[in-house]
Amino acid sequence: MTKEGHAVKEGTAGTAGGGAGTVREAGAGAAGDGGLDREAGTGASESRNAPRENGASNGDGAADDAGAQARCAVSETPDGSPEDALAEARRAAQENLDRALRAQAEIENVRRRAERDLAHAHKFALERFVSELLPVKDSLELGLAASAEKGATTAGIAEGIELTLRMFEQAMEKFGIEPVDPAGDPFNPEFHQAMTMQESDTAASGTVLTVVQKGYRLNERLVRPAMVIVAK
Repeated sequence: MTKEGHAVKEGTAGTAGGGAGTVREAGAGAAGDGGLDREAGTGASESRNAPRENGASNGDGAADDAGAQARCAVSETPDGSPEDALAEARRAAQENLDRALRAQAEIENVRRRAERDLAHAHKFALERFVSELLPVKDSLELGLAASAEKGATTAGIAEGIELTLRMFEQAMEKFGIEPVDPAGDPFNPEFHQAMTMQESDTAASGTVLTVVQKGYRLNERLVRPAMVIVAK
């Protein structure tokens, strides 16, 4: 009995130990199930966080794309950056300044040439006229020398003077110098200067009776009026 009882106790103890093992295994399984639940919860939280992370990354990508498009739009603008516009304005201003300086220098050169030409014109305007008068002077000198010779006659001297006077008149005609000889013409105060008035039976009143001194015009411009006597 004692042995049986001991056996029974041992069996009971074994049963109890087996039950305890079963309980421990069940607890471990439960604990394992809890771990699975925690893993499932972690997976769920990760799945919940995943859309937010994806949304944030999508938002950042859209912002980057918008910034890139804006930068492209700025780079594609015809005006370019402000620095480029400023450099272009400075280059244009420098070109305009160079043109203005060249134009001013050209104007100054033209002015100097004009002044030089005008000075030469005033200085050498009578060059041709002098060249025409030189033969007249030579003729006068020859006539004077001939009149001093023995055997010179008045007729010869007068002929030489007439030739010299003709040469002088021809030289004056070449340069537009015309005499004003208004004998018998109506008195014209624009070209005549009356010295006195004289009664006349043959000439109408206001007519030039006598030309005391001829007048002269240069290219239709009066140089010297004719000195005349006018009939009353």
